[in-house]
Amino acid sequence: MKIRKTSIEGLIEIIPDLYRDSRGFFLETFHIEKYREIGVDRQFVQSNQSFSTKGVLRGLHMQLPPYQQGKLVSVSKGKVLDVAVDLRKGSSTFGHYESVVLDSERCNQFYVPEGFAHGFVALEESVFSYQCTNVYDKASEAGIIWDDADLAIDWELEKYDIQEPIISDKDLALPRLSEYQKQYT
Repeated sequence: MKIRKTSIEGLIEIIPDLYRDSRGFFLETFHIEKYREIGVDRQFVQSNQSFSTKGVLRGLHMQLPPYQQGKLVSVSKGKVLDVAVDLRKGSSTFGHYESVVLDSERCNQFYVPEGFAHGFVALEESVFSYQCTNVYDKASEAGIIWDDADLAIDWELEKYDIQEPIISDKDLALPRLSEYQKQYT
């Protein structure tokens, strides 16, 4: 297993060892001791999966205390651009983001700790999986609008020939970072 630490403390891309042969491949998707060694020392209590057609953009979502969630995310089919925005109070990188292309051919993962807003855009038809460190609580939902100018996230839409992302009405109603700050920080 290899890791790539990002420019934001706590965000880690994990590139597993793939064992390929004529039958296909094998990999460990989680090993508690190995993940502890790289700083992912969390217990996962809920697993989720979604299917998205090309161009679907989900996010930027998070859970507020006491239901904050860390997430270990990957794709089992397809390719997504995964984005995490630091919303931790007092963080020197508050409002900064990091993105990673998660690809089912590479089987890479992205660890997103508690305190981050998270989202992704499907660059092709994709099955997205994530393990969470806390259970979902509807009353604790929060987030930031995907196209907030203050965040200036490069979703790489043009690069992947996505003319207009497909976004739920719920996600289109999310606040801007400045509104989030007024309400929650």
